[in-house]
Amino acid sequence: MAGKTYEHISPENARKLATVILAKAKFSEDQASSMIQNMIDAQAQECHSHGLYRLIDCYNAAKSGQINLTAQPVVTDHAPSVVKVDACQGNSLLAFKSGLGLLTQKARANGIAAMAINNSFHYSALWWEVELISDLGLVALAMSPTLPFVAPYGGIKPLLGTNPMAFSWPRPGGDPYTFDFATSASARGEIEIRRRRGETLPPEWAIDSEGNPTTDAERAMSGALLPFGKHKGSAISIMVELLAGPLIGDLLSCQTAPLNSSDTKNITHGELVIVLDPARFGVSFEAAEGLFQDIEAQGARLPSQRRRAAKRRSDKEGLLISSELLVELEQLAKG
Repeated sequence: MAGKTYEHISPENARKLATVILAKAKFSEDQASSMIQNMIDAQAQECHSHGLYRLIDCYNAAKSGQINLTAQPVVTDHAPSVVKVDACQGNSLLAFKSGLGLLTQKARANGIAAMAINNSFHYSALWWEVELISDLGLVALAMSPTLPFVAPYGGIKPLLGTNPMAFSWPRPGGDPYTFDFATSASARGEIEIRRRRGETLPPEWAIDSEGNPTTDAERAMSGALLPFGKHKGSAISIMVELLAGPLIGDLLSCQTAPLNSSDTKNITHGELVIVLDPARFGVSFEAAEGLFQDIEAQGARLPSQRRRAAKRRSDKEGLLISSELLVELEQLAKG
């Protein structure tokens, strides 16, 4: 954050600002409420690429006419361990919350259950969803294809999505073990933020439109991101494509297109959430805690510790936000 100016905004003022912007974009109250809480929680944990910055994306998506601003998700009891939710071109968060009750009910009854969210506008980090589930004492895994921004390993053109995965394991009496990462070397939102700041990228993150490695964020935006771990990240990304695309009757990343870039392809796609009930599997939380303790005893850090420390700071100081972004959002609210 060197060279940039940051300040704090209270959660109450952040909520008011987000409410004005999303109302101006004509999102329904139901659609907006889930989005606002998600963005504030992300900002509080200094996940800047998925926090209040996403108000700009959501506003632009609303103005494009490519999403349903007043959608009411349709929940279907599809099979003994399967819930389907049609987001009806609305945001994925409202669809997720609409199907969560039936999903957890099925997981407790059968030991394992899955929820397929179809036809959704997805912009948010998945950790928010899996931690809502682990807070209920259940294990959760979520994944989603995204728009085609990533070249497969050995390729030079965008074909795959950033295709994030998130996992959360409940820890009795403590914060869950959670990870959430894109299968690309970086999240697309991080590239966008670095472009806005005029910052360079690590050399292994992206290629330009000719397939050459680049550290220039602008060239990366017109080229392609790269998978993490070369062929390994590429393979995992393809797995996400298959499980949260064709398996659930939804689209591959390459069957969608970035906002306002195609007359024939939309920006909506699917998400798969898998939930397991530890009580049905004979869980040993003691063994799990022993593993976590051994990891930390070596001086290693468990995932999500950084954002939880940020949350503690935010509770005392307010939400950290770049001054430039705050001015942009205030102008958007007034314009």
